[in-house]
Amino acid sequence: MKKAEQVMEVLLKEFKPFRKPTIRRTSEKENPFRVLITCLLSLRTQDKNTEKASDSLFAVAKTSQEIVKLPITKLEKLIFSSGHYKKKARVLKHVSKEIINRFNNKVPKTREELLSIKGIGPKTANIVLSFAYGQNVIAVDTHVHRIPNRLGLVKTKTPEKTEPELMRVFPKKYWKEINTTLILFGKNICLPISPKCSECPLEKLCPKINVKRHR
Repeated sequence: MKKAEQVMEVLLKEFKPFRKPTIRRTSEKENPFRVLITCLLSLRTQDKNTEKASDSLFAVAKTSQEIVKLPITKLEKLIFSSGHYKKKARVLKHVSKEIINRFNNKVPKTREELLSIKGIGPKTANIVLSFAYGQNVIAVDTHVHRIPNRLGLVKTKTPEKTEPELMRVFPKKYWKEINTTLILFGKNICLPISPKCSECPLEKLCPKINVKRHR
């Protein structure tokens, strides 16, 4: 078994009982718009803040039309806990209008169409394609970029360059689970600074690249 496969098999077993991140739980509602909006709220904030903001917003506005109709000040107040709330409120308004006007009020199912909407980047596009539409893509965030580099599975400088490398290294059967699994691993054990190597199920497989200190 290749190292990449070993890594995923160990982590999938280890983190299966853990509570999934907010975006992944949202995807279980089978609502692409909700997945998209939750992902936009999750940018540059902790998962607990994403959950609070998304719950607050969706209690008042569940559709693109309802978000467009919300006064900007009320929208900002609803998503305040997500951080960068003024910018995010403008993005949510714009994305909602684009979906209504350009895509017949349906969240696009292609990467090209999603990226054509200002405010949606590669990570968000892949989250929607993977979690909402079940497409076999890899959504790369800071954890998904950092951890494979630390493990020596890839050697890349940016998340954009990491995505194709992960597609090369990992068999397709793991692609949909990479994001959720590495996020849980990165938040609980493989921390950015001073990772908990003494508790890590991958300790014997990990060369600890660029790890200056660990526990």
